[in-house]
Amino acid sequence: MINFTSDPIDFNQVTESVRSHAAGAVVLFLGTVREFTGEVQTSSLEYDAYPEMAVQELHQLDTDVREKWPVIDVAMVHRTGALQLGDIAVAVAVSSGHRKEAFAAGQWLIDTLKVRVPVWKKEIYASGETEWVHPSGQTSERPTADKADL
Repeated sequence: MINFTSDPIDFNQVTESVRSHAAGAVVLFLGTVREFTGEVQTSSLEYDAYPEMAVQELHQLDTDVREKWPVIDVAMVHRTGALQLGDIAVAVAVSSGHRKEAFAAGQWLIDTLKVRVPVWKKEIYASGETEWVHPSGQTSERPTADKADL
């Protein structure tokens, strides 16, 4: 299961999509909207993506993780649009024969996803200020069609 959606993420569905009788371990990571980043208060977030490129990169991550660890299945779902405090922004699930591999693969996936997948978030602060941030933590401009096509 690899998907971008503007709908709330069903983490039970994400988890069930990777379960298998061959798997002794299933790891689920949920990235949720938090209220504070350091001392800065967030009121909400907006996520934007270049869908065609983002889905292609998620499929590449799926391929890459299978080359690094003996995973049985992988699921990655990222939300787009407006999210409120507590909403799930991203879900990553991995199944494998053993927990060590499942944890390592899951951590690698979320860490790498945040760097490689073209998704931007708009932080909407309680002060009313806003800022577009690439999930890797780099402040950036929101992509325009011209920039995305380069």
